Amino acid sequence: MKVRIYTVDGAIATITLNRPQVKNAFTLTMIDRWAEALRSAAADPRVRVVVVTGAGGAFCSGIDLAVLGGIEPTPIARRRMLTEGVHKVARAVLDLEKPLIAAISGVAVGAGLDMALMCDLRFAGRSARLAEGYIKIGLVPGDGGCYLLPRLVGPAKALELLLTGDTVDGVEAERIGMVNRVYEDDELLDATYAFAGRLAGMSPISAAMIKKTVYQSQTMDLRASLDMIASHMAIVQSTEDYAEARAAFTERRTPDFTGR
Repeated sequence: MKVRIYTVDGAIATITLNRPQVKNAFTLTMIDRWAEALRSAAADPRVRVVVVTGAGGAFCSGIDLAVLGGIEPTPIARRRMLTEGVHKVARAVLDLEKPLIAAISGVAVGAGLDMALMCDLRFAGRSARLAEGYIKIGLVPGDGGCYLLPRLVGPAKALELLLTGDTVDGVEAERIGMVNRVYEDDELLDATYAFAGRLAGMSPISAAMIKKTVYQSQTMDLRASLDMIASHMAIVQSTEDYAEARAAFTERRTPDFTGR
């Protein structure tokens, strides 16, 4: 069985984590292919939005513990397993200028939850089960959980979840800001792709610049952010997409963006 499926349908790419027999727990081979899929989506001009989801009613249960057992028991080897292995996905996400949406059904636990938190948007099924469960097996969050979760739910709530390993369902995850929206389980994918279709209809140039500005502005002051956005505005107003948007608004029609 393949460890992931990468497909492109129109302007939407889908990465499906496909080890349902272990709730999509990932191996290092799976990590390589996951990162490769993200790079393929980034390089493909047809793709405007990427959706990542899991097969078999689960999102991802984290790293396959058999991987940890196969690592040479030295600090350097264990560190490299993360920096040269698992973190490949995080680096590919950082390089992706297109919107990335996680559709979370079933469990998203440990590094599986961290992988979802890396995405720009998260939609969850009502019965989804999300947990930073590292502490329950004597570990620390190894894939960005301590960085990502506080930025979504605040430091105090993040510490509560990180220090207890408690599980929240989709409804609670939406309430605390861990996910954007929650849907009935059987409506999750349809709703996710409907939303992805909306984003795919926007100017990909504007979308990329908005995404970059939001993330970069978290590490700069307002003056620097305003200066940066002035440059971005000058660029987008020189594009064919901007001219098309103006024409479509005047003619009261749906714009047809080309990404130029």
